[in-house]
Amino acid sequence: QVQVAESGGGVVHPGGSLRLSCVISGSDVSLSTMSWYRQAPGKERELVAVIFGGGVIDYISSVKGRFTISRDNAKKTASLQMNSLKPEDTGVYFCNWINDEGNFWGQGTQVTVSS
Repeated sequence: QVQVAESGGGVVHPGGSLRLSCVISGSDVSLSTMSWYRQAPGKERELVAVIFGGGVIDYISSVKGRFTISRDNAKKTASLQMNSLKPEDTGVYFCNWINDEGNFWGQGTQVTVSS
């Protein structure tokens, strides 16, 4: 059974930083596409950052220069370093892995940016 779990969310002031972590078990991730999504209250889930199996990385424009996605295939983990956080970054952040075995989601972790 494949399991995905995020951690690292919390409450932070504008300008602060958080580091989200994601761990997957039960699946080979070496060729997986790994993504972070977020869902703000009343809005649809949106893709924030993606790192493909070959290492190519992309971000939505609103987080470029502030967020950094990374992964460790050997440890089956991924992270999202978030700096210079803004209130509009508030939402539930989800970890997603896609490979030949399926499309796997975590339960999400809440990030709140508020003064």
